[in-house]
Amino acid sequence: MRSVIVTTGAARGMGYACAQRLASECDVLVAVDANEEGLAKAAASLEGKAQVVRVRTDVSDVASVRGLADRVAALGTLRGLAHAAGISPTMADWRRIVDVDLRGSALLLDALLPQVVPGTAAVCFSSMSAYMAAQAPDEALLQILDSPLSSDLFERLAALEGRNLQDPGIAYGWAKRGVIRLVQREAVRWGARGGRVLSIAPGIIDTPQSQQEFEKHPMMKFMVQQTPLGRVGRPDEIAELVAFLLSARASYLTGTDILIDGGTLAGLDRVRREQAAGGAQPS
Repeated sequence: MRSVIVTTGAARGMGYACAQRLASECDVLVAVDANEEGLAKAAASLEGKAQVVRVRTDVSDVASVRGLADRVAALGTLRGLAHAAGISPTMADWRRIVDVDLRGSALLLDALLPQVVPGTAAVCFSSMSAYMAAQAPDEALLQILDSPLSSDLFERLAALEGRNLQDPGIAYGWAKRGVIRLVQREAVRWGARGGRVLSIAPGIIDTPQSQQEFEKHPMMKFMVQQTPLGRVGRPDEIAELVAFLLSARASYLTGTDILIDGGTLAGLDRVRREQAAGGAQPS
């Protein structure tokens, strides 16, 4: 049967870069996005490397995700999933962010599970922000996030006091932390069928989405200044990592998250240590 790779968020940014990179790695590339117009333009530019099938999908909608899974099953054997679809803090309120970024990831991995065969691999996108959230451990919050498909997810999150989850930026970091934990659990389920599940945590990458965040959050400029490599990342650098993780070359990697941030978190940690030492240079 024909090999199929699914790329979500394929209309632009990192998802589009993944689609470009992966189109030559399969027989059929399923390009997925909620933006039908943007998806059509992206798919047109991908023709020639593989058969490109575009599927408009809202990853937070159960019926939409099931429809995508059915379409993939009809096309061939699932070889890989690059799940880049998501929204950032300036794009929606906290509920929508959790719904798309965390619950949508859980819906997608669950819907595609029956199609997993030995060698199938999935890469979900978490974020550098997930590691910032982890600096403030919160077991009660994590227990809720560990059940992203529960019917009362948002009611339970809203009932938490003192977490300030109504702040989209805070909700985003925790949603992405939830993705990392989701991948750890799904690696067990997919592994029983011979498949692998990973996540990657991009730092600040040069995409339309991050440019929008730059305009709203001056702190991002400071973060880039602290990045050891002295620049933002490129979407093609993310796509190369995804291509490797989906390939047989990464056949013993599963259930883990890989940070790809140019060293931004390391740079910020240095700043914190210097401030804690009263301005003294760390050894």
